[in-house]
Amino acid sequence: MTVVQQIVYTERPERWWALAETLGFSPTFAPSPEWGEFHADGVLAVHCATADHAAGGVDIHVLVPDLDAAASALSAFDVSRETMDGVGEMLTVRTASGPAVTVSAGTGTVSGDIAVQPIWFQEDLTAPRAILEALGLRAGIAADRGGWVEMRGDGGVVGLHSGSARVGLSFEARGDLDAHARRLRDAGFDAAVVDEAFARTIRIPDPDGGDEIWINGVQDDLYGYHREG
Repeated sequence: MTVVQQIVYTERPERWWALAETLGFSPTFAPSPEWGEFHADGVLAVHCATADHAAGGVDIHVLVPDLDAAASALSAFDVSRETMDGVGEMLTVRTASGPAVTVSAGTGTVSGDIAVQPIWFQEDLTAPRAILEALGLRAGIAADRGGWVEMRGDGGVVGLHSGSARVGLSFEARGDLDAHARRLRDAGFDAAVVDEAFARTIRIPDPDGGDEIWINGVQDDLYGYHREG
């Protein structure tokens, strides 16, 4: 099983814990200000901001069943291997002009109506797609003209989007989007539902004051898009 973990760095971890549980994620252990993990369809990790990772930053981490097999599958890429306290052995995969992605052996969950959906922005999506395919993710909906493709793991999704290199934070919600928004407002989050060209989406302010958080509804309108898998 290949599971996507979206790591958010924050100076307000308690607010992120409340957001995670309101969205439908469940903690696997009592979170601390330094680290917490919340599971639904994929994993949301809440990490304290550090000198190297400012509040509002996002990383993509992938959990795989066999780290040696993952290293072999990624042999065509720039990969380093190290041991990290509390994590164990971990791979870091780099592209020439984009963000790094980390990989470790582990498991996650596939449950509920909410999935992690970090967005990997990079001008050329060829290498990001090849990396994620090597790790076991598969293409779903893609833009007819290029510039977007969703890569689905057994748990969680990574969106690949052409643009300046960075990782953005978002989620994918199944079911009644208005009901999701009502639960968020009842919990004290300023949630608004917006119609986008690809789907409806909930937008809420970032607890750390950064870009709005997007919670995208499942895309049903394929005008200008197609399914690859």
